[in-house]
Amino acid sequence: MYELHFAVPMAGAILCTLNSRLDGAMVSVLLEHSQAKVLFVDYQLLEVARIALKLLSKRVRNLPTLVLITDCDCSSTIDTTSVSCEYEELLAMGHSGFEIVRPNSEFDPISVNYTSGTTSRPKGVLYSHRGAYLNTLGTILLFGMGFMPVYLWTVPMFHCNGWCLPWGVAAQCGTNVCLRKVSPKDIFEKVTQHKVTHMGGAPTVLNMIVNSAWTDRRPLTHKVVVMTGGSPPPPQVLSKMEEIGFSVSHLYGLTETYGPGTSCEWRLEWDSMALEEKYKRKARQGIPHVALDAIDVKDPNTMESVPADGETTGEVMFRGNTVMSGYLRDSEATKEAFRGGWFHSGDVGVKHSDGYLEIKDRLKDIIISGGENISSVEVETVLYSHPAILEAAVVARPDDHWGQTPCAFVSLKKGFTADAREIIDFCRSQLPPYMAPKTIVFEDLPKTATGKIQKYVLREKAKAMGSLTRPPNTMEPN
Repeated sequence: MYELHFAVPMAGAILCTLNSRLDGAMVSVLLEHSQAKVLFVDYQLLEVARIALKLLSKRVRNLPTLVLITDCDCSSTIDTTSVSCEYEELLAMGHSGFEIVRPNSEFDPISVNYTSGTTSRPKGVLYSHRGAYLNTLGTILLFGMGFMPVYLWTVPMFHCNGWCLPWGVAAQCGTNVCLRKVSPKDIFEKVTQHKVTHMGGAPTVLNMIVNSAWTDRRPLTHKVVVMTGGSPPPPQVLSKMEEIGFSVSHLYGLTETYGPGTSCEWRLEWDSMALEEKYKRKARQGIPHVALDAIDVKDPNTMESVPADGETTGEVMFRGNTVMSGYLRDSEATKEAFRGGWFHSGDVGVKHSDGYLEIKDRLKDIIISGGENISSVEVETVLYSHPAILEAAVVARPDDHWGQTPCAFVSLKKGFTADAREIIDFCRSQLPPYMAPKTIVFEDLPKTATGKIQKYVLREKAKAMGSLTRPPNTMEPN
């Protein structure tokens, strides 16, 4: 996939990296929507590709050419029925005199990235050559990535084209260290073996690292610069990462902004703050990188900027060259996303007096209980400070009396115990009573391939639970 980030655009084609966790049915939908002509598939995902092509054949006449990517020693054991050719065979057909097919315009598309997809079909986000180039440079600067870095891939390349870092690492003449599966043991081994200087990862990956077994860890002999993003990281996780020896910075963006758009750049005056307050500051989303034109927090109805008081909420909006060209074959969704001349992120945030952005929640994740708005992020931050909790996610549970109540899904650390009442009382000791969860569910949390917790799955589970209370004066059955 790393090679294809260069080969496909140089051939004058458009790259479309698909989530490796998708099933055959969804792959077939995305192949049809993207109108892909060639499908490259890793040998471990060949059966998914076969199912996708079989389903696709019922709807379209011309199927994409299937190119199989194998490891050196496994070719003889694979059933290559329906495979047009193998990757190395394809390369052997090329010729060294080929001239690069350059874009007619820098605004021509370089890639299509499909969003995580909480509905029947994800949206195809179009990246331009210009936007990818500029966001690549912006991301290099955010990382402080000097010459010849060693980059460990824990952010999948199908996610925002790996935050544009396939191009960025190459621009800095770097070394790429790849993993088939992300685990704390593999991360520590690769960091020490290859002297990794930089890596990225969702807060979930960081949480795996800080809660890993001591037997999986290796002592770090050098600082590893880590960029985290995808969801607001719990301050407790940031603190523990620093204790282990990682230097963590926090960035923020969406698929529609080519990945990273802002970074919480450290300010010298924060050095004198208490430790807990320091990591609360580091958990903010920060300021835009140099390649982004503007970011603001606005009232989505009036399009007026909210005051920079750290309290007044609004919708986070982006504008600039590093914002998508639009959604593929979906003009209505594109028009709505750019209503008022700004890209609407769907995130609720505040602006602080120093200009730093802080995300409070997704618009769809705000819980309204008894007329009060509750930030699920604030409740989750408290839950993560409980010594027994490994992961937490808070969603709205419907309620006949309050409208909605906070429902927390949690998983516990190995060897720790806690019951629902203990966790609720813990939250009530640190939050206003109306913000504390009324329901606690213990389970492993569902995640996307990029490590984001799939709240839409949890929302459906909470909805199925029904109301926790009944309206006043409702007669209870005997």
